[in-house]
This record gives sequence, C-alpha cells and structure tokens, in this order.
Amino acid sequence: MRDKKVAFIGSGNMAEALIKGILGSGLLPAASITACDTDPARLDYFEKTYGVKTSGDNEEGARSCDVLLLSVKPRDMDRVLTGIRGSVKASHLVISIAAGVTLRRLESALGEGVPVVRAMPNGPALVGRGMTAVSRGASVADSDMETARELLGAAGEVMEMGEELMDAVTAVSGSGPAYFFYLVEALAAAARAAGFSGEDADRLAAVTAVGSMRWLDETGSSPAGLRDKVTSPGGTTEAAIRTLEEKGFRELIADAVDAAIRRSRELGGD
Repeated sequence: MRDKKVAFIGSGNMAEALIKGILGSGLLPAASITACDTDPARLDYFEKTYGVKTSGDNEEGARSCDVLLLSVKPRDMDRVLTGIRGSVKASHLVISIAAGVTLRRLESALGEGVPVVRAMPNGPALVGRGMTAVSRGASVADSDMETARELLGAAGEVMEMGEELMDAVTAVSGSGPAYFFYLVEALAAAARAAGFSGEDADRLAAVTAVGSMRWLDETGSSPAGLRDKVTSPGGTTEAAIRTLEEKGFRELIADAVDAAIRRSRELGGD
C-alpha cells in the first residue's frame, strides 16, 4: 500500500474524512495523495491543512495515480467520467462513493477491464467512526478489494456485500445518522417543552444519545437487550415505549428507509 498513489476527484467532506484517516493512520504519506477539485479555495485548504498535492485537472489526477477515488455528487458523475475516460486504464483501481451510481454505469463509462469498486460511506467517517459498504465490479481482483478496504477502513469499518443491497445501505447507513440526529433534536424539543432551558435541553439530549450509543457499541449487546434493561415493568420507560408503539414508530422508520431507497435508485439513473 505504501507504494500506491491515490487521487481524489472531488474534495468535499467525505474526501477530507478519508484523507485525514489515511494520513492519521500512516497508511500513506501526504506526497502520495492528490486532491482534485474545481474550487481553488478548497484546493488551497487541502494543501495547507494536509500537505497533499492538489490539482484543478481531473485528467492529470487520474494519470498520476494508481487508485482513483470518485467523490463527486451523483449529478456530476457523468461529466466527470466522460472527462477522465481516456486517462483511466485497466491498471487503475477506481472507487466511487457517489450514492446511487451503479457499477454498470461506472464500468460502461470507463471502459472494459477497469476494476471498479462501489462504496457507500457515512458521515461518522468524519470522526473516524464510519461504516462503509463496498461492492466489487466484474474486473476487481482480491488484491484490489484489499486495497479498497485499507483505504476506506482508515475512516472506520468496511463491509463487503452484493450490489443489490447498496441502495438499502444508502438508506440505512448513509442516511441513518440524520435519523438519529432528528431523534435527538425531537428529544431536546420535548425537554424544552417540559421546562428546561434550550442549552440544558440540547445538552441533556446529546449526552444521553452519545452515552447510549457507546453503551451499545462497547458492550456488544443487542439494542433490544439494552432497551429491556432500561425498561422496568410498569415504569416510566415502558409508558414511553408503549406510546411510540401505539403511534407507529417502527412503521414510520420503515417507511422513511423505503423512501430513501427509492430516492437512491432515482439518483442512480440506471
């Protein structure tokens, strides 16, 4: 891995999370990473903050690397793929983190024999606790997947699966953090309605959420098992959970995930 050169096309938050993780883990030196973007201010930021190489030319970035990571918005993907097609060879490994953009679409645009991995990271990668799902294309060797796992794993955990599940991954893991933030937001609003100041309500809800997630993560218990620990028969938590069940909380979450799956498929345009 130390001999690889990696270029990022698109230097948004997720690219930054991965670059930060790669450098922090010592996986690659800054001199082996190139960040490409159309925004000169963004390139200046990456150069000053991380010491990586930068370029406003996607084709130059593609020609200079062994691994090309596509971190552009789905709506910009066709334009980017058209621009780099002549610079991408079968010796490259291409990793796309664009939501909804299928392997078939990527492979068709880049040409026969190019190894392509489709990945779906999520926001917690920004703090090194991401969950990234990966699916391999037709020309991807085991060694390519190992490279992809090492790079993406610098920002959290990596899980390989069939591409047929990637839209669901986008809905559950990719969008999932927003669902939790929305719940914390609602819990804080309820606390304010119960008489807490805004600052105290926000802190009460946020620390409760963080502590609960650490409890779940560090004990290895199931969510249902921990919920049972907190829920005493006839107690306050049981009353609250019963209300959530009566209001169709589970069904509402399922509907939200289904809506996100449909939107991911629409964004793919395949």
